[in-house]
Amino acid sequence: MTTQASTAASPPPLSFRGGTLGALLPLLVLVTGLIYLSVFERAGTKPFWACAWVAMGVGLFLCRQRTAYCDSLLKGMGNSTATAIIALWLLAGVFGKLMAAGGLIDGLMWLGASIGAEGATFTLIAFAMAMVFALGTGTSTGTVIGLSPVLYPAGVMLGADPSMLAVAILSGAAFGDNLSPVSDTTIVSSYTQGAEIADVIRTRLPLALSAAGISMVIFMLFGASGEASSATAEVPTGHASGLVMLIPLAAVVVFAMKRRHIVEAMFIGNLVAMACALGIGAIGLGDLFSLPQARGESTGLIENGIASVTGAVLFALMVLALTQVILDTGLMERLLDSAKKKLVKDRASAETSIVAVTIAASTPLSANAPALLLVGPGLVKSLAQQFGISPARAANLMDCAVCTVFFLLPWHIVVAVWQEVIAATAVQNGVAAPSAFASFFTPYPWAMLVVLALSIWLRKRRAGADLAATA
Repeated sequence: MTTQASTAASPPPLSFRGGTLGALLPLLVLVTGLIYLSVFERAGTKPFWACAWVAMGVGLFLCRQRTAYCDSLLKGMGNSTATAIIALWLLAGVFGKLMAAGGLIDGLMWLGASIGAEGATFTLIAFAMAMVFALGTGTSTGTVIGLSPVLYPAGVMLGADPSMLAVAILSGAAFGDNLSPVSDTTIVSSYTQGAEIADVIRTRLPLALSAAGISMVIFMLFGASGEASSATAEVPTGHASGLVMLIPLAAVVVFAMKRRHIVEAMFIGNLVAMACALGIGAIGLGDLFSLPQARGESTGLIENGIASVTGAVLFALMVLALTQVILDTGLMERLLDSAKKKLVKDRASAETSIVAVTIAASTPLSANAPALLLVGPGLVKSLAQQFGISPARAANLMDCAVCTVFFLLPWHIVVAVWQEVIAATAVQNGVAAPSAFASFFTPYPWAMLVVLALSIWLRKRRAGADLAATA
């Protein structure tokens, strides 16, 4: 009786006209649309909405059980993963705006000017500054936009190699995107796997720092051009007060590591950021919130921060809805069973598959968070559960993988923006421009690939040694 009752309670799998191809067609439509927009440089979360809308409509007319299909879409939009991502992105958007408005860039500029570095040392410091700024704001694109115009010309005039200096800024952006608790990739990778962000940050830190350490060695060895300008190069001095904005970042990390709810940690980080920015006079109360003179104008930083992520939030909801449909077809279980028989034999091959499928999903797309949304809730989570991979480990494999090849290829948003800003800055300041192929040699993504491979191999070797000891 129990078996019959449980069977009756479980709805039958969704079936589509065209069988497996029909079930996959909505997802294929979505991916094709994203690739098309990326190739023609029209990518962005708002243009992606239309692709997701069309994909949902295709699925509706192909599914044989339309009511069940609609229920599946709503279930995907309303599950705990979706609501957590929405809440965290809204808070992260405000946090990033507050950190920038509080003068974090000025603080980092002051620190660099105080050290008075040249050549390879300047390249290394530029990498460190980009790391800290990206950690604090959670945005890789914002990092290259904010730091490149001031760091790049000064560094070239102080004897830094143009290509290495440029990729040092991009590498720092990748590090922050990889590790920041307010990064969209950290939020998505954690919550699609059901992992605590505190566990994710703690276990990801050795991976990210290892890749950063390898990158630092490369910058020290090859970061100097040996051709410092005869003219006096002045690094923008900035203001020391901007370093106060590191306190909110520390507050978020400390509260998260103490296993307080991440929404609580993020909200406290927002409040601390407001207090710090107000305390140093970088903003006024009216900058946070005030009634505009005309309807439709911004009410301040809080509104701007929320508005900056609403596009991503809506797109995430639609992708999660389509992912739920795929799960409800039972296709994922069949795919995993087939892969288990032919390709995935053990935990090491499962971890390798997670890295490979994440890189494959991120390669054609111009944004990395959508790639995680495509593979995280279904394929990666199922692989992790079947092979005993912890949620935090699965999240780390995904996030580290999506911060590798993604930061090398010029059609990705952050790389394209980085190229445009660096090129414009070089022309404006009359300094040498980096190689057109510089992004392909960005150290941090390559170092992270090496770190991931070593991590998987060492875990496999350790598991083998434990098994031998037990025997």
